Amino acid sequence: MADTAKIKVGVIGTGALGRHHARLYAQNPNAEMVGIFDVSAESAARVGAEFGLKVFSSWQELAAECDALSVAVPATYHAATALPLMEMGKHVLVEKPIAATLDEAVNMVNTANENNVVLAVGHTERFNQATDYIDTIPGNVRCIEAKRMAAYPPARPGLHRRGTEVSVILDLMIHDLDLILHLIDSEVEKIDVLGVPVLSDTEDMVSARIKFVNGSVATVTSSRVSLNPERTVQIFHDNRCITMDYGNHTGSVSSIKDGEVVQEQVTLGEKNALADELNDFILAVRATKESGKVCEAKVSGSDGLKALKLALYIEAEARSYAEKYNIKAVK
Repeated sequence: MADTAKIKVGVIGTGALGRHHARLYAQNPNAEMVGIFDVSAESAARVGAEFGLKVFSSWQELAAECDALSVAVPATYHAATALPLMEMGKHVLVEKPIAATLDEAVNMVNTANENNVVLAVGHTERFNQATDYIDTIPGNVRCIEAKRMAAYPPARPGLHRRGTEVSVILDLMIHDLDLILHLIDSEVEKIDVLGVPVLSDTEDMVSARIKFVNGSVATVTSSRVSLNPERTVQIFHDNRCITMDYGNHTGSVSSIKDGEVVQEQVTLGEKNALADELNDFILAVRATKESGKVCEAKVSGSDGLKALKLALYIEAEARSYAEKYNIKAVK
């Protein structure tokens, strides 16, 4: 593709995730990396020097030179950052969750529609090799068991530990909630939730059982206070069971053949899911610019809104459970 067709992109927020956005955009042949901005001039300067990127003194100056931008700031600032960008006619990829509140998320989706811009949400697991494989399996999903366990994030001077400005539901579980909603095309009928704060002021461990109108069930557990990391999902179809380890990129499929149980081991090739996600966003923006009609990214703003709505319901149920049984973090 000729250089003139490249999409001019920038990154707002140069923390742990924003740094990778900047690095991968700079390597993407479909993108022209314009530069970066962060409220922390020190952070922006460090990332700019690391990857040879221009550092802008304001987000307005950066946005003025871009077609599209990644927003990789804390979730509580997603709406405040993304809304003015979209009102300027800029295409936006916002990290997950789409926003910290439902009203903010609805406003973001509406603003994207009103300004005819692409709004993508960074649910990276949709681009994982395991998900790619799962999507090729025919049949109805009857049951899903998902686990996502992580260590407590390290301290940051003057800031919340990364992600702890929100509950583990919005920080980690929302990845699996988006995947579940992607695989089970049905409305939610009932949810049972247990959630507890352990080391922070918000929920650090949550387990939820989600019953869908079509009879399917999903059980999802997330923790950010675990010693051993784990990212696994087990999916029960009409005629097979799929087990995937997202962390190790391996899995297996069990089925019946000629009356016998057959287990096939699945080894998934290496792929950078974030790089795929960013490229999907760039291609959606390019298609939108060429056609004059919004071409949605793989994970749209509406998808992000749907996942957030479910996550916030689970969060409310977790807090109701904690209040009922007087469960509090011990400090």
